[in-house]
Amino acid sequence: MSTLRFNALQEALYRKPVLIEEKGRRSELFGQHVFNEQAMLQHMTKEAYQSVMSAIEFGTKIDRKIADQIAVSMKEWALSKGATHYTHWFQPLTGATAEKHDAFFETIDGGRAIEHFDGGQLAQQEPDASSFPNGGIRNTFEARGYTAWDPTSPAFLYGTTLCIPTVFVAYTGEALDNKTPLLRALQAVDSSATAVCKFFDKNVTKVNATLGWEQEYFLIDTALAAARPDLMMTGRTLLGHSSAKGQQLDDHYFGSIPTRVMSFMRDLEQECMLLGIPVKTRHNEVAPNQFELAPIFEEANLAVDHNSLLMDVMEKVSQRHQFKVLFHEKPFAGINGSGKHNNWSLSTNTGVNLLSPGKTPMKNLQFLTFFVNTIKAVHDYEELIRASIASASNDHRLGANEAPPAIISVFIGTQLSEVLDELENVTKGKLSPQEKTDLKLNIVGKIPEILLDNTDRNRTSPFAFTGNKFELRAVGSWSNCAGPMTILNTIIAKQLKDFKEEVDQLIATKNLKKDEAIFNILREYIKASKKIRFEGDGYGEAWEKEAKKRGLSNNKTTPEALKAKISKKTITLFEEMSVMNHVEIEARHEIELEEYSKRIQIESRVLGDVARNHIIPTAIRYQNTLIENVKGLKEIFSKDFEKYAKEQIVLIQKISQHIAEINSKIEEMTEERKKANKLQGQKNADAYCNKVKPFLEEIRYHVDKLELLVDDNLWPLTKYRELLFTR
Repeated sequence: MSTLRFNALQEALYRKPVLIEEKGRRSELFGQHVFNEQAMLQHMTKEAYQSVMSAIEFGTKIDRKIADQIAVSMKEWALSKGATHYTHWFQPLTGATAEKHDAFFETIDGGRAIEHFDGGQLAQQEPDASSFPNGGIRNTFEARGYTAWDPTSPAFLYGTTLCIPTVFVAYTGEALDNKTPLLRALQAVDSSATAVCKFFDKNVTKVNATLGWEQEYFLIDTALAAARPDLMMTGRTLLGHSSAKGQQLDDHYFGSIPTRVMSFMRDLEQECMLLGIPVKTRHNEVAPNQFELAPIFEEANLAVDHNSLLMDVMEKVSQRHQFKVLFHEKPFAGINGSGKHNNWSLSTNTGVNLLSPGKTPMKNLQFLTFFVNTIKAVHDYEELIRASIASASNDHRLGANEAPPAIISVFIGTQLSEVLDELENVTKGKLSPQEKTDLKLNIVGKIPEILLDNTDRNRTSPFAFTGNKFELRAVGSWSNCAGPMTILNTIIAKQLKDFKEEVDQLIATKNLKKDEAIFNILREYIKASKKIRFEGDGYGEAWEKEAKKRGLSNNKTTPEALKAKISKKTITLFEEMSVMNHVEIEARHEIELEEYSKRIQIESRVLGDVARNHIIPTAIRYQNTLIENVKGLKEIFSKDFEKYAKEQIVLIQKISQHIAEINSKIEEMTEERKKANKLQGQKNADAYCNKVKPFLEEIRYHVDKLELLVDDNLWPLTKYRELLFTR
């Protein structure tokens, strides 16, 4: 194994950057492989084009005859670009994407063949759903699952395959995917936000949730990664002593991008341009060999699709450059992990960002309305937001090395905090003319100036306002954005719905004017949600004590956090907003618990295998060398040999102690795993979390100590310094 390590190092050190030929300007490449509006205008009849646009904007159904026209146009466009197959591209509850390719090729009479694709094949497929997670929605032997075309996300060409974004549902109608609940949540927030917008602008007929994700990741040479079974099997290093040099000098962040990495980035960006993924920003992140890319924001459903597609593209492009891309939230202990910051906002069909102030007091009151309602929604459902970012991998990241803690709080900056503090003092009921003027001119009117100078950033805040959007920073880099975006948009939709009802009631029963009613409700919301606002650093016992005093949850583990997903409050929320029914909610909860247990189970088995088959034999081999050395010293120095062999004997003893501890801990861990496997659901996940998982760190401690003791020439696994600094 040590031979493999050194061969890998030699191979990695002599890598050359892959030469990338520029295919043209980014603006010219953008969307060439997407069946977007421009492509539809060129290939469709006017009737078919208008039918698709109506489905996108208003959710209207597409007639079967029109679907046939659309399918023919889509097929001809794809064939002209070299396509041979088509697939319904969907997002099952695995967190990844799925596809089954069918050729356009069909035989006809006379031993002839044609390329065929019709409206039925476009609109619906029936893939075998038997092996996808379903959480008890359907029996395994019932293979029926249906994919149905989502016209709001354009089809695209990936390689030689036409990919058609679809939803994935069971025969009985329940969602078996991540997209369906997201679409329902986006519909709910559109309805609620549009109703509130009409307080300020009657011309608003639609509100879109927007999302701009930031994708952090590590790049490790493929040869070095292949010499780490733990990295290949689990996505993270289950053992490995920290490198003497890590990120403590802050010399990697925003530094010069390594040549091989730059070649990878240029290649990736060209692929993204062709697929219509509007990536714009690239840079080194804080940890060695950690990087980030970010796009221009898009409509949330499309942004989620693009992020899922991007992760697949990144893996394929990285292979061309002899890199393994790591999306795990914490692949290396002791340095920064990776997040997927979700920058969220709402925009109207009239072109207004609802989380950006305007030029008039009324526009600023509109901003304040959506701003305060968002904070109130997060306050009311902070446990559910925590649950939305819960996973076995993200648990390693939360609260460590600049990552947000497991306690959900909202950061808005000192200036906006002062604005909300002033609004707490608004008079109850009717406002005097002087107070109205003072509010509009001196408080609400000054919001644009405040935001212009508000450059506060808090890297540790889970949910931060950053000028014209909120940033959910706690989402893990491995996650599908659909989960947290479904929950965030649902709670905002519910909050705005309640707000509209309360304002209407005040106007009707208290004879208040519209702006007076709005100020009155906002005042109460500010008071009610004050405890969720936190401007400090999210680390340490001080904040944990303060959060406990405030009544905020601190669910540190995934099994604990996921309980919020099946609470009565959550089920009522999702059913009221028509996002998910109780069957879909409970199914997802079961799937996520099972996934958590399986990930810990895999890590436990991999660590046991690596420790016993690679680490212990290496330690014994080195120990035998020391023993031979001691025997030689005894032959030479006779009775005085202990004086000269003292250090070697101490090393032999230490190695024996660590080997014994590793063996005994693996035995204990295996027994706990057997016990956990006899349990189901929550009990199973709790057992893996509380009984099995602690052994991972205990075993690692002894393995990492051996790494410092054993001869480097014998050590079988690539070390942190090699993984993080070989570029």
